[in-house]
Amino acid sequence: MERVDTFTRLSKLRELMRSHDIDIYVIPSEDSHASEYIAACDARREFISGFSGSAGCAIVTLDKAALATDGRYFNQASQQLDENWLLLKQGLQDVPTWQDWSAEQSAGNKVVAIDPQLISGSAARKLAEKIEMSGGRGLRALEQNLVDLVWAQGRPERPMNPVMHLPERFTGKDVVAKLTELRRELKNRGSPALVVSMLDEIAWLFNLRGSDIPYNPVFFSYAIITLDSAVLFIDSTKLSAECRAHLDRNGVLVKPYEDIFDAARDLQATYTAESGGSGAERKRPMVSNKGSWALNRALGGEGFVTEIRSPIEDSKAVKNETELGGMRACHIRDGAAVIEYIAWLEAQLVVKKVTLDEVQAAEKLEEFRARREYYVGLSFDTISSSGANAAIIHYKPQRGNCSIIDPAAIYLCDSGGQYLDGTTDVTRTIHFGRPTAAEKTAYTLVLKGNIALDTVIFPKGTTGFALDCLARQFLWREGLDYRHGTGHGVGSFLNVHEGPIGIGTRVQYSEVALAPGNVVSIEPGYYEDGMFGVRIENLVMIKEVATRHTFGDKTYLGFEHLTMVPYCRNLIEPNLLTDFEKQWLNVQHENMFATFKDKFKDDPLTLAWLTRETQPL
Repeated sequence: MERVDTFTRLSKLRELMRSHDIDIYVIPSEDSHASEYIAACDARREFISGFSGSAGCAIVTLDKAALATDGRYFNQASQQLDENWLLLKQGLQDVPTWQDWSAEQSAGNKVVAIDPQLISGSAARKLAEKIEMSGGRGLRALEQNLVDLVWAQGRPERPMNPVMHLPERFTGKDVVAKLTELRRELKNRGSPALVVSMLDEIAWLFNLRGSDIPYNPVFFSYAIITLDSAVLFIDSTKLSAECRAHLDRNGVLVKPYEDIFDAARDLQATYTAESGGSGAERKRPMVSNKGSWALNRALGGEGFVTEIRSPIEDSKAVKNETELGGMRACHIRDGAAVIEYIAWLEAQLVVKKVTLDEVQAAEKLEEFRARREYYVGLSFDTISSSGANAAIIHYKPQRGNCSIIDPAAIYLCDSGGQYLDGTTDVTRTIHFGRPTAAEKTAYTLVLKGNIALDTVIFPKGTTGFALDCLARQFLWREGLDYRHGTGHGVGSFLNVHEGPIGIGTRVQYSEVALAPGNVVSIEPGYYEDGMFGVRIENLVMIKEVATRHTFGDKTYLGFEHLTMVPYCRNLIEPNLLTDFEKQWLNVQHENMFATFKDKFKDDPLTLAWLTRETQPL
């Protein structure tokens, strides 16, 4: 992986820090909307550190620099960070969090500063408390982002891409119905307004989609919803006549994107005046607990605003019947594309002996997807990784700086598509030659974990935190594990990573129960640094299931399988599978063959591959 020399960038940043009387400067990964994936113009942490992973935080002092990231990126960060940086491996014993490290550096009355648009209000308060306890002078909200000043030349422009209206035949619910339900929630909570800052929530609420952030069909915007009004803050040049008409029909007023902070201040002034300034009786607008510190401050700050998990986030995560139908349909089309790709790749590498690198292969997969109905684009950068690169969990091959695919080594491909009727995410690990015993064992243990979680039945109210160990149990028995979550929520033609639900050990996954209509991934893995990696990922939807008994009068839930791509027979060690697991595999493969055999009747290469790979064990 390419390594950037950051000495000059850090030197310039430190000059600016001194001129602003700042001792420690924090540079988060996120943008002003707490987006996980960001537009190129907002990649400040990557610019200053050279680390390109999606998760992490950079902290720069006048004589040190640290980059904190989680286990998905330990390998990548160690390769990309130069000698100017200390890597804080989050989650490992005795390694401080970036917040604790920042606070430790502030000892001796030092000042920590951050762009208030890049941290949530609650996170800013917690960080300020740590700084105070460590003897620091405090946390300063610095409106001018210092990295932007260092990055004055060569920084990409903010995207201004057009917005599209997504018809009700794909959304299953119109804007008026969504606003009505949201206003009912406002009344139930006793709040006069909700200020919305998460981009996928705005796209979902108004049945609009965009392309301001690669792979995520969202657009830069804010919204304020009151009991009798709805305002969308967006650059109006992005809106076509059709979008304008759609918003007008649904009673949505459009205002400039940059007016949000003045509007927030006006909103607070109005509600404070109506309450006569009384704290106890003050009308408090709501804002997401992911909303920025800057937005929180504009609304009056603590005591003037109520921070909550957004009710839009909860509603969006429960797909309606139209969205669920779209998910089923797009996964069949997507599965056909991936099947066609793997069959083609095997023929190129094994039969024709063609030399292909990881980027060329990823581009061919995108070509297969692009032929499918309703295809819009990829849902994330394709992870096309051969051999040792497969051990880099979020590996991104780069043209001119990637590996040739070795047919005698493991090949891991994690990819997904955006379709008008849904979003896909699938990982398959394959081997075209003779895998080692260790590779087959690792693959089969991961597969066993996938099957165990896929087939579980659980009572309503169960969280993904509680289910996570089911996928890890077979690895744990061997003293093995993986450093990433087991599953994430998935949007409906929206972000491939969607809250609030997920399966893993993160605290937030213990706070929200899985519910019928959720779509989530199941993706256990195992990685040997410098050797190989294994991951098997399917998407499933949560549904009610019938059980013989109903202890406690509870509803019981299970998973409906969505992903339609066969598993690699060459990597399965049958002796490690139970009869139940073999039967599960056989049923899955029988269903896949029945689904696709006619679709590939005029494609003998793909049909032959499908027939071979779906034979019963």
